[in-house]
Amino acid sequence: MTNLVESPPVPARLLDVQESADLVFFSSASENTRRFVERLDRPAVRIPLRPRVEGAICVARPFVLVVPTYGGGERSGAVPKQVIGFLNEPANRGLLRGVIAAGNTNFGASYCLAGPVISAKCHVPELYRFELLGTDRDVAHVSEGLARFWAAQARLATA
Repeated sequence: MTNLVESPPVPARLLDVQESADLVFFSSASENTRRFVERLDRPAVRIPLRPRVEGAICVARPFVLVVPTYGGGERSGAVPKQVIGFLNEPANRGLLRGVIAAGNTNFGASYCLAGPVISAKCHVPELYRFELLGTDRDVAHVSEGLARFWAAQARLATA
């Protein structure tokens, strides 16, 4: 009989400023969030689906987080475990400036629940909500909103 030994987790990868982006996202195997982010046509960094295998990431610049809602309508489990792990890293949490949530209206009051949960815990604004893959209108609103948001952040930094 062979003893199976679990491999140690891959160490976190520290992204430099050039590798980092002002948009960080998590997408499950369904890839809905990834497809939405790609339609924004701006640099983005993905939180690994399997951080113990792929390695966690540590970003180097302020960012907005795009996150799907999990949990099937329950508050506990609304934020994906990978996102919790990413935000539990103080350096990542300290650079979070806002959150955009994806969800499914079939879950009623729990629609996009990950957004307000992260917003409240990390003291950042929830900037937008969209359903599943988002519409062309959602993409336009988020693109324009991010441009305004980062312009305002730049003004605050120089004030």
